[in-house]
Amino acid sequence: MRDAPGAERITVRGLVQGVGFRPFVYLIAGKAGITGSVRNTGAGVEIDAFGTGAALTDFRNRLTGDAPPLARIDAIDAAPLGAPAPRDFSIELSTGGAVHAAATPDAALCDACRAELLDPGDRRHGYVFLNCTHCGPRFSILRALPYDRANTTMARFPMCPACRAEYRDVADRRFHAQPTACPECGPMLWAEHAGDATQREIGAGAIARAAECLSRGGIVALKGIGGFHLACDATDRSAIHLLRTRKRRPDKPFALMIRDLAATQAFVRVNDAEAAALVSPAAPIVLLDMLPGGPLPEGLAPGLNRLGIMLPYSPLHAMLMEAVDVPLVMTSGNPGGDPQVTTNAEARDRLADFADLFLMHDRDIANRVDDSLVQVTSGRARPLRRGRGLAPRPLPLPEGFGASHPQVIAFGGDIKNTFGLAKGGVAVLSQHIGDLSGLATEADFLRTLELFETLYGLSPAVIAADPHPGYRSRSLARDLASARGLPLVEVGHHHAHAAACMVEHGVPLDTAPVLAVVQDGIGIGEAGALWGCEVLHCDYRGAKRLATLRTAPLPGGDQAARQPWRNLLARLSQAGTRDSWPASLCERLRGQPTEPLIAAMASGLNTPASSSAGRLFDAVAAAAGLCVARQTYEGEAAMRLQAAAEGWLTRNVADPYHFEIVDRPDMIEVDPAPIWPRIAADLAQEEAPGAMAARFHAGWARIWAEVVTRLSTDTGCDTIFLSGGVFQNRLLSAMLAERLDGAGLTVRQHAEVPANDGGLALGQIAVALARYQTENRGG
Repeated sequence: MRDAPGAERITVRGLVQGVGFRPFVYLIAGKAGITGSVRNTGAGVEIDAFGTGAALTDFRNRLTGDAPPLARIDAIDAAPLGAPAPRDFSIELSTGGAVHAAATPDAALCDACRAELLDPGDRRHGYVFLNCTHCGPRFSILRALPYDRANTTMARFPMCPACRAEYRDVADRRFHAQPTACPECGPMLWAEHAGDATQREIGAGAIARAAECLSRGGIVALKGIGGFHLACDATDRSAIHLLRTRKRRPDKPFALMIRDLAATQAFVRVNDAEAAALVSPAAPIVLLDMLPGGPLPEGLAPGLNRLGIMLPYSPLHAMLMEAVDVPLVMTSGNPGGDPQVTTNAEARDRLADFADLFLMHDRDIANRVDDSLVQVTSGRARPLRRGRGLAPRPLPLPEGFGASHPQVIAFGGDIKNTFGLAKGGVAVLSQHIGDLSGLATEADFLRTLELFETLYGLSPAVIAADPHPGYRSRSLARDLASARGLPLVEVGHHHAHAAACMVEHGVPLDTAPVLAVVQDGIGIGEAGALWGCEVLHCDYRGAKRLATLRTAPLPGGDQAARQPWRNLLARLSQAGTRDSWPASLCERLRGQPTEPLIAAMASGLNTPASSSAGRLFDAVAAAAGLCVARQTYEGEAAMRLQAAAEGWLTRNVADPYHFEIVDRPDMIEVDPAPIWPRIAADLAQEEAPGAMAARFHAGWARIWAEVVTRLSTDTGCDTIFLSGGVFQNRLLSAMLAERLDGAGLTVRQHAEVPANDGGLALGQIAVALARYQTENRGG
């Protein structure tokens, strides 16, 4: 019996635009004996396929089994098509319609393009804007969907005949590569001295001029994929000091760019998982352990044991690294805490005090995208900042949320802000925005939110936000909800952290409550309390606190987050009277205004109580002498504490400090009071700071493993979720996970979004949807 002919309209959703998916469909259609057409639409990629039943089955199997390396298919829908079969297969112009397609993250330079870039015989030799369907800018140049050249900042560069021929050649890897260009028709690179935009060195001469400037200890402002970097020679102590002085960045670690993976191993340790992250299409900054006694100056990351390393991910970076052949500092080009500069005019205006030379070009950056930052913990790369290469990659919502749920905008938090949206069964988080306390960052937030609403054709029915009354994100969410007459769902800070981790691991909407350990700096809890170390029994609709850290005052309120000694003073005051404080710990407080703060804590004046784990880590760092007076960047004290502990543990085994478990009527409380006599004794015996740091980490992991194991027995929950900024600490994460594993429990950690506040919006989306759907069902 002959196989009857058939016809289907196939819609493919996911990361399928800007990744060579249409030419891929064209090629496999020919192999499967299919005629018809393919086009980009607002929904994704739409295919009209005509062939026998066997051919159509073969074709659909090839769609998922042989997809391009940058593609990710979330769903394939097929419906019968009543139309005459064409004689061949074609790629058609894009169409509009309801938007469900994903904006594709930028991808690092592929091996084939790198070979052309370095080949003196190739027509694109040294051309720093070459790309193909497997690499190059995507989201950073995108102004609208669908992803076509006309909707990108490449629209102003018409293709020359040679590029157009490649673009139309199905056998060429630039077949329908939207940003394709060459020296005849594409963007132009030049170098100009700071303060003088009239004198330019163009093309290869620009790279040579930049290399010369760097070799003389100068600083170059370089226009990258998602914004400007400031670069200097990472082996030159004077250049590093100059950059720190000009940028007023005394201690915060710098990221480095190194020529290739082989060269990287001369400066840092790299395991297989870390190497895979470095060379992945996302090409993030990866935190790597320094080699003891290595050749790089200590001033790159004062007091720390790791460096953030990335490889050249654009042709421009690759050519510059070929010219200098030394590691380069590659840090964000921005004044203070403002967003990274993206335009040439803004760079000339705002970076002139930092840079000696500008390396610029005329391809506009449509969307600012900071470099992503990841670290490998327990064998897996985990994001600390989600930017270039990772954002705005969508995340599927778990079973039960459905595809027809109300659309949501979630505003995230104020620190490490990202916002999120949900539509059609997926959540999309923005790239890292930053600290919303600055006016420039807030303006960037609003502009990016407007872009996302346009890109995704969003018609939100729900707005979600953190309940903190002082958060700017909450205020902006309230303004939007009020202006559009939409409900505002406020999601508890720690509940959002837990829910984000649950979404990542596909926990269904209608699941039984789970146990989540959430530890961070400060977040609003029940009745406006300041939480920061909680064990929650939660599902998406609600959360109950089962355990916490004993609260302590925050002397001076927000100042306690910047000055670690204040937290040491608070914990000592809580542990006993002034007369009982060990002299070795009192020495850490010498010269500080302790008496007024002791009086303020006694009267409750500007000293709110908090269960913050982050502030306890700060107190221990101050006690160990690792960071006492002030933190010059967020998390400095905790990072120094972790680095000291890891250094000591390479040669020793930790004897854990003891914490006390107190059974309260409504929950378990962990009291750190017993650690202070031990720390004081260690100081009196002139014990190494690393020993104290290691003993604290070991004791902290042990006490929370004991608490969670007890609660697991009480609740019947054997899967434990870890979230919150404290779990960026890979030592603590590994120690706690190992203990919980040993108790027979399953541990879930973040791997798609940050454990810090950069993941809050994902949890806010899930909780807001769950509550909204329950309320509107009358449940």
